[in-house]
Amino acid sequence: MISVSILRADRNTITGFKVSGHAGYAKSGYDIVCAGVSAVTVGTVNAIEALTGILMDADMKDGFLSADLPGEIEANQAEQVQLLLASMVVMLQSIEGSYGQYIEIHDATKI
Repeated sequence: MISVSILRADRNTITGFKVSGHAGYAKSGYDIVCAGVSAVTVGTVNAIEALTGILMDADMKDGFLSADLPGEIEANQAEQVQLLLASMVVMLQSIEGSYGQYIEIHDATKI
């Protein structure tokens, strides 16, 4: 199962996310759930960099992706980044809605 943790500074501000595991929907190379989650999460990191110039602190290994925002972001960039991250969450929830036995999403507010 794929586990996704959405990390938040407060109820509304996403600061990063972590993805781990394999869906097990199909054999490697044919797993549409893994492919979908990878496309959405990696695409979001790439979109944030390309569209806002913000470089996330990202680490990717087999079955694992961790991405965190840097500490200081200008207000106009922060708004754009939050929209892209919120969009990622909606896309992941859509995947979860169709393939819920292969992916779980957790929302965690940092203290």
